Amino acid sequence: WGGDNGGIPFNTGGRYNPGTDSWTATNTTNAPTGREFHTAVWSGSEMIVWGGFDNNSSLSNTGGRYNPGTDSWTDTSTTNAPTGRELHTAVWSGSEMIVWGGYHGGYPNIGGRYNPTTDSWVASPVPSHGSVDRQ
Repeated sequence: WGGDNGGIPFNTGGRYNPGTDSWTATNTTNAPTGREFHTAVWSGSEMIVWGGFDNNSSLSNTGGRYNPGTDSWTDTSTTNAPTGRELHTAVWSGSEMIVWGGYHGGYPNIGGRYNPTTDSWVASPVPSHGSVDRQ
């Protein structure tokens, strides 16, 4: 999902079915704005997309949750979300999407945890030992 072609970020993607060796386009209704250099994780039931450089030429702190069963998108909350960034890292913990680092004019050593069940963000603390801003 997402990416660009010639500098124009997309908000489109596809679902692959290995049983039929075929692709189906994902619905774009309520999809996040087109973006590149974002992250996506799989929660077990949804793909969660967050951050990146969007089609408004800005670093985004927005995202969306895609449910392939209903072929639908739900916005992620921006309340307490990390600052907009690109080239960051995201992992799925089993219950939360953890976002860290990246680039937003500098290389932040902060991030956040997104809980899709409560649609809420919690800031991650700044490491106290041996941490510097980094890519």
